[in-house]
Amino acid sequence: MTCELLHIQEQISRGNEKAFTELYGLFHRKLFYFSKAIVRSAEMAEEVVEDVFVKLWSNRVQLVSIQNLAVYLYVAVKNRSLNAISKKTEALIRSPFDDLDIEIGSAHIDPHSLMVSSEMMKKMSQAVESLPPRCKLVFRLVREDGLSYKEVSEILGMAVNTIDVQMAIAVKKICAALHASGLTNSVLHKSKHFKKT
Repeated sequence: MTCELLHIQEQISRGNEKAFTELYGLFHRKLFYFSKAIVRSAEMAEEVVEDVFVKLWSNRVQLVSIQNLAVYLYVAVKNRSLNAISKKTEALIRSPFDDLDIEIGSAHIDPHSLMVSSEMMKKMSQAVESLPPRCKLVFRLVREDGLSYKEVSEILGMAVNTIDVQMAIAVKKICAALHASGLTNSVLHKSKHFKKT
């Protein structure tokens, strides 16, 4: 965890609303897309993330005892997302099937951070979408959210070696898809973007 995040964490525990707003700005978007990948609903994902931040603020005094705030936030969002799915499933069982309204999530890749052409972005997005679900989730957490393999393993409850294998599969499949479309895949080979520790 960075010194900046530790400082923000300490300030929030003292009731600093500006620090809380800064933390919200740093994580809201990433956590939203993480939750949306689980719950498959933008509205539900937004509610999940808001609930996590509200609870974090309510229990801010205990915030200093959290060792890795990023992992804590992702795990909290994962757990709350799974609870939300459970509640929705229960509600769906009790209601008629005519009321089903589940939104299928779309891929999100930030073209400014990847600095590639729009054609490359389109092909890369399609390649990422075609990955198996677990592989896609691991890839997004590492590549798009910038989490380390260790952090992802803690969030998802998988071994670091499993994360490594899933990333290798993802990179291989994405490279093959980009190569098949005639586009260069050098973006994926820059190892500095993948943090194993």
